[in-house]
This record gives sequence, structure tokens and C-alpha cells, in this order.
Amino acid sequence: MKNASDVSDRSRLFRLLMIGDVVGKPGKSILTEHLPRIREERLVDFVVINAENAKDGSGITPEIYNTLIECGVDCITLGDHAFRSKSIYPMLNDPTSRLVRPANFPAEAPGRGYALIESVGANGRPATLVGVTSLLGRVFMQNPIDNPFSVADKMLVRISEARVKILDFHAEATSEAQAMGRYLDGKFTAVLGTHTHVATADECILPGGTAYQTDVGMTGPFHSIIGRNVEPVLDYFKTGRQTLFDVAKRDVRINGVFVDVNLGTGKAVAIDRFDFRA
Repeated sequence: MKNASDVSDRSRLFRLLMIGDVVGKPGKSILTEHLPRIREERLVDFVVINAENAKDGSGITPEIYNTLIECGVDCITLGDHAFRSKSIYPMLNDPTSRLVRPANFPAEAPGRGYALIESVGANGRPATLVGVTSLLGRVFMQNPIDNPFSVADKMLVRISEARVKILDFHAEATSEAQAMGRYLDGKFTAVLGTHTHVATADECILPGGTAYQTDVGMTGPFHSIIGRNVEPVLDYFKTGRQTLFDVAKRDVRINGVFVDVNLGTGKAVAIDRFDFRA
């Protein structure tokens, strides 16, 4: 665990679990089966997952949203595939939903870019207001989006009342992700990356007290190429032929990161990478 907790009173610590991109039915199934026990055993107060790939590898539906919330997820973030399934649009626009799309999409897009959610106050700790926001990176990404750095400043105003502030930065370029972490150090409790489906080994507590990891990884089948069957992807890279990249099925895991937060300051005090294999 990076920067082991300096808070001796466990009741003053808040534990966040951020889970990386959930891919297809395998990712959804391992979460519904094991997340309740993980929450209980690891004394987790709040779970955020990126689930923009939960529907057959691209998009999310209301049925999947409900299943994930029922198994113990507190907030679901999305990314560049946020609008792939039109069935989710009404839920995106529902102010009571716990669904957050990237805040730097155009204002006319469905949904909202942040959520304020009160944790349940488990494990003898008080209920805590948590602010979650999501942003898309611009380097190597094709979406029509605003500057994520300037939008991050706006989101800080929107979630200013939250004690714990979390950013899911859905980005391709590691340099852009690291720049965002440095830019927001001391302003957010945690800046945690998604999108590449490959967990990075750079988890740390930045000097200002922000927990950071470039990418928290993937929840889905690891006998794959970022969650898809190996052979069609290899064929595409060798020949350029377009084909369907179906979701793989073998070696299913949960990738994520635990972050411990001092409730007195709202700063992160420890971060621990998580790789669960059923």
C-alpha cells in the first residue's frame, strides 16, 4: 500500500474502491457475484465503477445499470461510449440516477457530468457526502469535447460541498492523465484513470494529498486483447480487415484501486492497487 495510513482512528478513515472498465457479460457477472463480499471484507464505504463497456463491450443499458447498483455499486461513470445505447438516455437525464457521463461533452448531450451522493456510513463511520465527476481526455480521442482542464475547474465548483471528491479521467495518453493529476493535486481526493483497460503501476499519493493512478485497469476477461477475443484483433492488425471484436470469456478478473481518505481533511492517505481473480 502506497503511503500507509497516518490516521490511527479507523472511524476517521473513508475507504473508496474505484473499479476499472467493466467489459461485457463476464465483467458484469464477476462483479455481481463477488462485489458484496469484497465490500464487506475490505470495509469499503463507497464504490465507483466505469461501466461504459458493460453492454457487449460498448455502452450500458438501464437493466445493466440496475443490476450493478443492486450488487453494491454507489456510482457509475461513463466515457467515450456513453451514448452508444439509446435506451440509457432517459436514465442519464434522471436527476436521481447515479450515472455520470463525461462533463466535457457538449451541454446539449444527455445526462450530467457530476453527482453528489451520500455514503451509507458503514463500518461505524459517519455518512459522508461524495462528489464524483468524469472527464474525457483529448489526446488521441475523437469526441467533440471541451478542454478537460478548464471543465475540471468548473466541476470543482459543482461538487465543492463534498468532503470526498473523485475524478474518473477517461483518457488514452498517459502524459495527459499525469498532467491532469498534477493539475488537480490538492483539489480532488482522487484522480483515477480509465479507458485503456490496462492497469498502470504508478499509483501514488501526490504531494498535495490526491490519490493518483494513470489507469485502474479492466474488469473482464484477461485471456484477450483489452477484453476482446484474441484472433480477430490479431487478424485486424496483420491484414487491416474489419470484423467483429466479440467480448472474450476466459480468465475474468476485477481490476481497481482502494483509496483511504482522512475524513478530517478530505485528503487521501493511502492507495492500494487491486487485482481480484475468482
